[in-house]
Amino acid sequence: MKKPLPVLYSLRNCPYAMRARLAIFVSGQTVCLREVLLSQKPAQLLTASAKGTVPVLVLPSGEVLEQSRDIMLWAFSQSDRNNYLLHQVLDNDKQSEAHTMQQLMTQFDSEFILRLEHYRSAKRYRDPKLLQYRAECEVYLQQLEPRLAQHQFLFADQACLADLAMMPFIRQFARVERQWYLRSPYPEVRRWLDSYLQSAIFSKVMAQYPVWKEGVNETLFSGV
Repeated sequence: MKKPLPVLYSLRNCPYAMRARLAIFVSGQTVCLREVLLSQKPAQLLTASAKGTVPVLVLPSGEVLEQSRDIMLWAFSQSDRNNYLLHQVLDNDKQSEAHTMQQLMTQFDSEFILRLEHYRSAKRYRDPKLLQYRAECEVYLQQLEPRLAQHQFLFADQACLADLAMMPFIRQFARVERQWYLRSPYPEVRRWLDSYLQSAIFSKVMAQYPVWKEGVNETLFSGV
């Protein structure tokens, strides 16, 4: 008998679901991926999680993970051969890097994402506060730019959890005022983002799947 697989409820362009899929993919896990429409939420999703949003990961044990960062940490708890959690200390100067990474992600999730939503809404509804909201977002890019000037990714020349967690939201930021972004004083952020957007990993993570319907189709999503 085959061992049951975790079930991931996902939405292709949701940045939270995107970062969950990224972690699952690069950690080499396999899940049943159920692409959903939030306008037609399947009963199974609502049974698993009353919040009714994605991502949601249902483990074979019955445990339900409802937050994208928890799903990412689950994936790397299964396999972290490329040190995405920064547990393998590279040198004495990096003893606190794992803690710093978690702090940066928490600040980003609690502060930047809210300001990003204001910025996106301002562009959509032609709010005169557009430039103010953009400037509020830029404060966080100004933290990333010097990091990326030092090495290829946020903490080293190899990617870590923070890179995967933050990239989908920087992608959203870059799309709000595309022409401004391309001329903005953040060349290292652009390089870093482009390296993801042009990668084979991103192409696979962003593959389009049919909307899941019970008894009709079950999609396996498997990493490297």
